Amino acid sequence: MEEINVALLAAIGIGGSFGLSALGAALGMGFNGPAVIGAWKKCYVQNKPAPFILTVFAGTCLTNVIYGFIVLMALQRSSLDGGEILALGLGSGLTIGAVAITQSMCSASAAEAYAETGKGFGNYLMVIGIAETVSLFAMAFTMIVA
Repeated sequence: MEEINVALLAAIGIGGSFGLSALGAALGMGFNGPAVIGAWKKCYVQNKPAPFILTVFAGTCLTNVIYGFIVLMALQRSSLDGGEILALGLGSGLTIGAVAITQSMCSASAAEAYAETGKGFGNYLMVIGIAETVSLFAMAFTMIVA
């Protein structure tokens, strides 16, 4: 039986932590980007001013890329073995990436609601921020363990 390449496992975990986080943000842009554009279109059709503030909703998932990079840096300095780094990296990357998608779904709804009513911006942002907290926890706890 061949010996498992521990360095390869670590590299997959380190790369996965960032790659999965960034993938989630990229996929998330597929939800919130078109929703913001559609909300602006509805405003134009109704001859209402298109609120520039909707741009905030378009970018909510992007912070998760930064969290994935911070985790990558923490795992690179880790003294854990390759299997542990693999598990930590893939677990945190999947979590952060999933949060990016969840935030984007919330942002899409928020953009549409704000464009229609012009109200509730802070409330919508709070819901998106609650989802963001999960990413922050995943990043912080990974850094503690690593």
